[in-house]
Amino acid sequence: MFKVFGAGARDCDGLTRRNFLQAGALGLGGLTLADLLRLRARGATDRKARERSVILFWLSGGPGHMETWDPKPEAPSGFRGPFGAIPTSLPGVRFGELMPEQAKRMDRLAVVRTVNHGSGDHTKGNHWMLTGFEGPAFNAPDNTIQRRPAIGSAVAQFLGGKQTGGMPPYVAVPNLRGGTDNIFHYAAYLGGGANPFVVESDPNEAKYQVKNLTLPGGVTLGRLEDRRRVREAMDQLRRESDPRLRDIDAYYGQAFDMLTGKSVANALDIALEDPKLRDRYGRHTFGQSALLARRLVEAGTPFVTVNCVPWDHHGTAPQMKTEEGANKLIPPLDRAIAALVDDLIDRGLYDSTLVVAMGEFGRTPRMNKDAGRDHWGNTFSVLFGCGTMKMGQVIGKSSARGEHVVDRPISPQDVACTIYQHLGIDARSITFEDRAGRPTYLIDNGEPIRELFG
Repeated sequence: MFKVFGAGARDCDGLTRRNFLQAGALGLGGLTLADLLRLRARGATDRKARERSVILFWLSGGPGHMETWDPKPEAPSGFRGPFGAIPTSLPGVRFGELMPEQAKRMDRLAVVRTVNHGSGDHTKGNHWMLTGFEGPAFNAPDNTIQRRPAIGSAVAQFLGGKQTGGMPPYVAVPNLRGGTDNIFHYAAYLGGGANPFVVESDPNEAKYQVKNLTLPGGVTLGRLEDRRRVREAMDQLRRESDPRLRDIDAYYGQAFDMLTGKSVANALDIALEDPKLRDRYGRHTFGQSALLARRLVEAGTPFVTVNCVPWDHHGTAPQMKTEEGANKLIPPLDRAIAALVDDLIDRGLYDSTLVVAMGEFGRTPRMNKDAGRDHWGNTFSVLFGCGTMKMGQVIGKSSARGEHVVDRPISPQDVACTIYQHLGIDARSITFEDRAGRPTYLIDNGEPIRELFG
C-alpha cells in the first residue's frame, strides 16, 4: 500500500485560513508557501494525471434539483414548482426551463440524479460533499472544525508535484465567502501548504485586482530579497542540527520565484481575454469566474473552485423565494457552464478537464408555505462534464415527485472518488496521518461512478 503522510496538524483558525501567497510568508514568520512547495515535491500520482484538472462550481446553500437537472413537470403543482421543463439534446431527458444552454449541450454532459447522504444539515452536508465525509452537526460545539481535507487540498498534496510553471495547485475564485456554512474548503491535518489560494476579488468588477500577488506598501523586491537572505541564514543554523531541513533553501527559492514571477499574475489577468469571449461567458460574477478558472487550468493549476452563492431559498427573509432565487442564479450559472464547456472544447482542454457542479444537498420536493423549498439530502443532482468520460447520459432515477432514490444511489464518497479517479489518484489506497498521528484513508468506501468510465 502506498502511503503519504501530510504535514503536522494546524490550528483551523490559524495557518489553515491564511493565503499562502502573502508576501509576509517569506519574512521571518511562517512557512506557508514553502509548505505548499514541499507538498508539491511529495506528489505521487498516475503519470497521466500530470495533464488533468478539475473545475468545481460550488453551489453553497443547495440548489433545487426540481429547478435544475431533475424537473418533475408531471408532479402536482406543490411539487413541480413555478417552472416548466425543456427538452435537451438527449432524447427523453429534460432540464428545468432556466437551463436552455446546458440543455443544448446535454450530449457533452452527464447528470447524476441520485446523490444522497440523508442529511438536511448545511454543516454536515457541506463537509460531506467537499471532503467525502460527514461533518459536524450545525449545533455541535465543534461545528467549525474541519475533520477531513477538502478534495481540492488533497489534489494540491498530490498534483502539486508536477511542473506547473509556478502555478498554485488549488485556487478559489472569486472568494470562499457567502453561502451557508461554506467553511470546509481547507486542508485540515494536511497543513496550510495544501490550502487554496483565494483570489479575493471579483473578476467581473472594473476594479478587479488580485491583492495577494502584490507586495505590501513599502516592500520592494530588494527588501523582499533581504528578508529571504535573513531567513536563509537562520535556516542554516537549524539545518546543522536537523537534516530534514537541508532542502529548505530550494522551497524558499521557489516561493520567492512564484511571488516575483509572471505566470500566476498573467493567468489571473482576465483583461487579456478577448472581450467577445468574455461576453459569451456573461458579464457577471459566475461567468467571469468560470473564464478565470479556464485560464488557471490552462496555465497549469489542477484544481479550481468557482464559488457560486447563495442557493438557500426558503422563501423567508432574508432568503429568497424559489422563483426569485432561481431567476437570479440559474441563468448566469447556465451560461457560465455552457460557455466553459465550449471554450474547453475549442482549446482542446475538455478531454483533460473535468467540470463538476454541485451543492451540499437539494431542496425539498414539496414547496413550503412561503413559496420556498427547504433542505433535502435524500436525493439530489450533480453535473459532470469531461471529454474523456462517457457523456450524454443520466445516471440514477429519483421518484416521480423527486423525494427519494428509485435506482442507483450515489454517495458523496462516490462523487469524490470520481474526481480523484479523473486525476489519476487512487483514493482508497492512500493514507495520511490525522491530527493524532493515525494513518487515515483519503476515501474509505466510495467507488468511482462506473457509468462515467465505461
